Amino acid sequence: MLVKPLSKGQEEFVDALKSKEYDIVGVFGPTGSGKSLLSIAYGVKAVMEGEYKRFIISRPVVDVVTGREISTIEAGHLYYELASNYLRDLMEGLIEWSEVEKLIKGGKIVFADTHYLRGRTFDNSIVLIDDAQALPPESSLEILMRIGRDSKTIVAGDPIFQRPQGVEVDGASLIREILLGEEKAKVVDLGIKDVVRPGARRGIKLILEARMRKRRLNDIESRVIDLLKVHAPDADVITVVEFSDDRKRWEITSEHTPDALVVVKEGSMGRAVGRGGERIQKVEEDAEMRLRVVELSLDFTNIIRAIHPVSWIYKHVVDADFKGPNLVFIVKGSEFGPFVGQKGFHIKFLDSVFRKLMGVGVRAEEAPVEVKPTRKVRRRR
Repeated sequence: MLVKPLSKGQEEFVDALKSKEYDIVGVFGPTGSGKSLLSIAYGVKAVMEGEYKRFIISRPVVDVVTGREISTIEAGHLYYELASNYLRDLMEGLIEWSEVEKLIKGGKIVFADTHYLRGRTFDNSIVLIDDAQALPPESSLEILMRIGRDSKTIVAGDPIFQRPQGVEVDGASLIREILLGEEKAKVVDLGIKDVVRPGARRGIKLILEARMRKRRLNDIESRVIDLLKVHAPDADVITVVEFSDDRKRWEITSEHTPDALVVVKEGSMGRAVGRGGERIQKVEEDAEMRLRVVELSLDFTNIIRAIHPVSWIYKHVVDADFKGPNLVFIVKGSEFGPFVGQKGFHIKFLDSVFRKLMGVGVRAEEAPVEVKPTRKVRRRR
């Protein structure tokens, strides 16, 4: 049974799973990036080849309506049926299900309820804690204490799109922070570029859109929405985010930065702005504020282009992707200073806007310097 990694991030994750250097591997990223599939494929293969005695799968079962985690006592046999179906869906096309059933009946694959791990120790086992973002931080730490001799633990979670609403610090984010400074532990961050499941990229965009549409608007944002309905009634407006107070707080005086950002559905830009910009100009006049319009996409540099105090800085953003619980912009080293701003005010301003807009923080990193090979010059004799 072989699952070939399809991105650099997935390759890094598979290498970490195979390495004897790490006792714990944490993998974090959006749905569809291969976290569960690669973890399960590795765990099943490892017990089949005798590398580990057991494969322990611990995954919270969450009621999608209430967001509450359900235990085996509440769910009864349904708990193991759901766990079995989860495994079967992932293994389809990779191995005959009858082979997996033999491993389950023989105690080689075990489903463990996250509520009842206290007092247990897993020796010579590979342990997978999946969907760690749905676990309370205390449960996450309890699981890490269960690691026994000659074992490897995999912690997988999505601290961005599947993080429980209203939770400030989820289990996945907490474990990630802990593992970053832990010996014999490896953290692998997967992003949108690692999403290879068909339809998953569209799903991520729809999740972002739903999150933006559900935002609670302040009075100014509601007024702009109402004005857009009057002057651009056929535009599909997703949300409006106003940040006048954020501009004052972080001393943003650039005329390039507007007072608010209008986010519209892809293909709706022209209807919101108007042929010569007349529609958005009327909204600006009535609202008495400066506005910018962007279409929702997974290319987040368009938002940087619209609101960053330095108008040309977007040209020097090499990449933008999720890393742990944050959206990270990779910026050329020569322009890193202008991107971050004096005292870090530019990045703090962006962070506050993105948190309002989509509930994620913003960080910046310098792009690695590419060392060009020197060309040898042959001397003439």
